[in-house]
Amino acid sequence: MTDPEPASLPAPPYYAVVFTAVRTAGDNGYADRDERMMKLAADQPGFLGVDAARGADGLGITVSYWRDEEAIAAWRDNAEHALARADGREADTADSPSTRSSTPSKTC
Repeated sequence: MTDPEPASLPAPPYYAVVFTAVRTAGDNGYADRDERMMKLAADQPGFLGVDAARGADGLGITVSYWRDEEAIAAWRDNAEHALARADGREADTADSPSTRSSTPSKTC
């Protein structure tokens, strides 16, 4: 989540996937995992860009943009991405509650 510039996107239609998470105490490898997932997503067919922000309270919102639902499904099914999601859920359960969601929505 280091890119302060808004994503440069094509004319609609395209899809947005919204992911929210509350960071737990300590980094616990999150920054490295986040950087790796950003690079991995950028290499996926249909990836258009990403916007992300995190508040001082640890609440983060990431919006990734995709060409179509097939590209979103391929990203969701990517083995390394699935492992990172599972690791994140496990860390959240062990440390404290957090909010996580991932919802595709079409931008018209």
